[in-house]
Amino acid sequence: MLSFDIQHRQGDFTLALAAEIGPGLTALSGPSGSGKTSVLNIIAGLIRPQRGHVRLDDTIFVDTARDEWLPPHKRRCGVVFQEARLFPHLSVRQNLLYGHWFNRARGEQADLAGIADLLGIAPLLDRPPGTLSGGEAQRVALGRALLAKPRLLLMDEPLSALDSARKDDILPYLERVRDTAQVPILYVTHAQAEIDRLASRVLVLRAGRLVS
Repeated sequence: MLSFDIQHRQGDFTLALAAEIGPGLTALSGPSGSGKTSVLNIIAGLIRPQRGHVRLDDTIFVDTARDEWLPPHKRRCGVVFQEARLFPHLSVRQNLLYGHWFNRARGEQADLAGIADLLGIAPLLDRPPGTLSGGEAQRVALGRALLAKPRLLLMDEPLSALDSARKDDILPYLERVRDTAQVPILYVTHAQAEIDRLASRVLVLRAGRLVS
């Protein structure tokens, strides 16, 4: 269970919200500028909130009252951004295995074949990222996040840069991840079609506050 109660001011904008998120996919929706990406960045550790706490099960990510802070690389959050952000000098296979690099100290094996099958990217493993379509690149980015074996998956409008046909191509793969990953997923989007198809719960954010 992910729980957070945060307050953070950036210029004239104030973010203040509290929620609990369990297994399945929770969509965080709302108009542009409502603070959706800031929420993800606080949970991931890319922004340190001025007040409040973020916890995942028994792990404290941040608690300002107790002056506790867990660095981003220790939170085991898989993050998928709007752009795939693949390493251009590495093959698809090498990009995927980079995600597993964070698990080597725990002696965990990389399920490269299983993730490649789940996301339909096995035929792409030896290709350079520059030859991939937008949808293919996003599936590789998702695979890289999953191979890190995250305890939490954060997705920031991962389909916003794709056209309608590519979105339709990747949605079934996101449904597979939702149904098999067994970790909470916080999915930022303002696309109602994605919410209707993927979300088990919807949080609506406006002007830095939850309205539903």
